Amino acid sequence: MCGIVGSIRTNANVVEFLTDGLKRLEYRGYDSSGIAVQTDNGLKRVRRVGRVALMEQAAKDKGIYGHTGIGHTRWATHGGVTEPNAHPHISGDLISVVHNGIIENFEAERTRLQGLGYVFESQTDTEVIAHAVHDNYKKTQDLFTTVQQACANFHGAYAIAVIANDKPSQMVVARMGCPLLIGLGKGEVFIASDVSAVVAFTREIIYLEDGDIAQLTADGVAKLIDKTGKTATRTATTSQVSLASLELGAYSHFMQKEIYEQPKAVADTAEIFLDAGFIPQNFGKNAEQVFKEIDSIKILACGTSYYSALTAKYWLESIAKIATDVEIASEYRYRDVIANPKQLVITISQSGETLDTMEALKYAQSQGHTHSLAICNVMESALPRASELVFYTRAGAEIGVASTKAFTTQLVALFGLAVTLGKVRGFISDDSEYSSALRSLPNDIQYALNLEPQITTWASKFAEKPSALFLGRGIHYPIALEGALKLKEITYIHAESYPAGELKHGPLALVDDNMPVVVIAPNDNLLDKVKANMQEVSARGGELFVFSDLDNNVEASDKVHVIRTPRHVGVLSPIVHTIPVQLLAYHVALSKGTDVDKPRNLAKSVTVE
Repeated sequence: MCGIVGSIRTNANVVEFLTDGLKRLEYRGYDSSGIAVQTDNGLKRVRRVGRVALMEQAAKDKGIYGHTGIGHTRWATHGGVTEPNAHPHISGDLISVVHNGIIENFEAERTRLQGLGYVFESQTDTEVIAHAVHDNYKKTQDLFTTVQQACANFHGAYAIAVIANDKPSQMVVARMGCPLLIGLGKGEVFIASDVSAVVAFTREIIYLEDGDIAQLTADGVAKLIDKTGKTATRTATTSQVSLASLELGAYSHFMQKEIYEQPKAVADTAEIFLDAGFIPQNFGKNAEQVFKEIDSIKILACGTSYYSALTAKYWLESIAKIATDVEIASEYRYRDVIANPKQLVITISQSGETLDTMEALKYAQSQGHTHSLAICNVMESALPRASELVFYTRAGAEIGVASTKAFTTQLVALFGLAVTLGKVRGFISDDSEYSSALRSLPNDIQYALNLEPQITTWASKFAEKPSALFLGRGIHYPIALEGALKLKEITYIHAESYPAGELKHGPLALVDDNMPVVVIAPNDNLLDKVKANMQEVSARGGELFVFSDLDNNVEASDKVHVIRTPRHVGVLSPIVHTIPVQLLAYHVALSKGTDVDKPRNLAKSVTVE
């Protein structure tokens, strides 16, 4: 959600990096973009509503050239999608600011600054940052001190980059609750909200921590203080993000590419367990002791990660025999909770920066929860740093807003956790069955991918429908939820999901010949129940689209369409059945002509409430 870039480049035009970096951040979701550059003729700014390419062309037309600059892609929160609301914001033709996050007390700050004579041109909370910095800078002429003073008055979550027109080789950045990193080059320095924006220019990365404020020059970090105001150092690491993972290659969309990368992503994540075994150390050096101490689990997550948590509940309770509670992070953090120091709090997030999940973890810890585990796809992100234990999935960079391979690798991680806890708790003595299932999983996923031509034939049937219903039972109900979410996200078709047994308790009223009903119907112990629910749909004239297994007896007819995934793969069936619902959403989106990778109103990394 929103993206920040910035750079000081001694021997190159900074506009090149700013536009390239913003293009690489487009996947995060945005509705406008802009840059501000220190030039020989003062501070120059270009902003445009719409895609980065429009802003890039405007910058070329104006011939903007300079060595220091900042840029931003905005996802509207305060104020509409207009050019005056786009970043960067400028105060007094001197100070320019880009900002991710939300300044919660911006109204009070706005009133205070208006009282000092500042005129606001936008409806954003960000403009108060520009004016607050400008007001302090007039007194101190010290950009670092000025930003430090301004940040002391802000409440909320933010990542900020500030430049001053009379400090042509200096930038100050600050982070609180939103991701921000520094990239180190030779005679140049970069900042971004995501490593994907900088890896084409440098791989030496410093990840800022909450409360950090840093002064940058072309030579790197000149000064850095932590949240206490004390001088601090942050160690640079070498990013392992592959440039190839950030390019489309032969695919039409990143979502398509990432769906097809799942056999490898799942195999890479499963390799952790297959090489080392289902051992606690996979989750951290203190994991064995923690796993012996806990008596229950609470999982906090949002969106797709929440559905992976719902799936994991079945594994954790059936394999590890441990009571597991799953909550939406944004709900958990605003209710009274009963803390249990012996409960393991698990957070799940692709980015590791999801604000609601991060704040839910902080709340749990403040209430007395002592044990925490983060399951995440991004190294050194906020959730892992705030957690006692961590497991990094190996999905690789995920660019499409609608999560695919991040979801399936989360499921592999959670399955591995369930088996590991089952062994620690003495319920599993021989894990060969689980190891065998993991080894077979990539091939089973590939089989499901090979069903794409059949799934494509269904797409036109969905494209003109206003709504769709997804049904599943047991451990496959969360996969039905995920299927409905994918359809909503990228096709804009209203879709709901229900446990199939709930159909007769209300949702059946929606069923008619214009309501496609997707059913996840694997050959498990609930198949007969699911078939009975399908009969309820057929009796009301509904049209069924069934994802089944090769080895069951669900029969097709004029209004019952059946696609068979591999033979029932047992305990890992939910992962395999995820693939066809992803492909269905993708091909329906193609039929409707929607923006698959950048669906309207959505962002990849949600760093605001």
